[in-house]
Amino acid sequence: MDSAHSGSPADRTGRASRVGYLPDRDQTLMKLVVAGPFGVGKTTLIRTLSEIATLHTEEAMTETGAPVDDAALLPGKRTTTVAVDFGRLTLPGQVVLYLFGTPGQRRFFPLWRDIARGAVGALVLADTRRLADSFEIMDMVEEQGLPYAVAVNGFPDAPVHSVDVLRAHLDLHPATPLVLCDARERRSSLDALIALAEHVLHGLPPAPDPAPEGP
Repeated sequence: MDSAHSGSPADRTGRASRVGYLPDRDQTLMKLVVAGPFGVGKTTLIRTLSEIATLHTEEAMTETGAPVDDAALLPGKRTTTVAVDFGRLTLPGQVVLYLFGTPGQRRFFPLWRDIARGAVGALVLADTRRLADSFEIMDMVEEQGLPYAVAVNGFPDAPVHSVDVLRAHLDLHPATPLVLCDARERRSSLDALIALAEHVLHGLPPAPDPAPEGP
């Protein structure tokens, strides 16, 4: 779903006559991808932010997957996303964000590309214990031509670095937003998403001027 404007007429009871969950006013709709390596907190962030019941496709991790899903730094992790996470969030100004979380393992990369189709931007989560794991994800986002922001998710035992040090390690373009967040905490997660939304909106082409009225 590309960024678009939407509104729906309401009947006399005030309910939307065509799309019941959208209010009766113009909205800017944005499809965003929440990406990042395995176990970085994508599902948690979407669950923290969504204003609706979230959709998750999680399955229990097994011994068979242990060689490819290295959870050595994630001792409490028992499940992993195998398809998509989905949530929705409305920001002030009637900007509606549709959040699509993607699996982080390499074997799901073809699915990632399908999910990212039609998105206008991506939020890439990173973990300071394994920053290098984010490079492949950022490469994919760039290959898709998506503007993105990076949110460094803080874990209790993770090294703490300044934003300048993190930007240098991740080799980010000066215009790419970088924020620190805790995916379990709504305020900082919201700040990360707002940084991405503003970055995306700033890069959109201006709306064409209305055609002049005839004589």
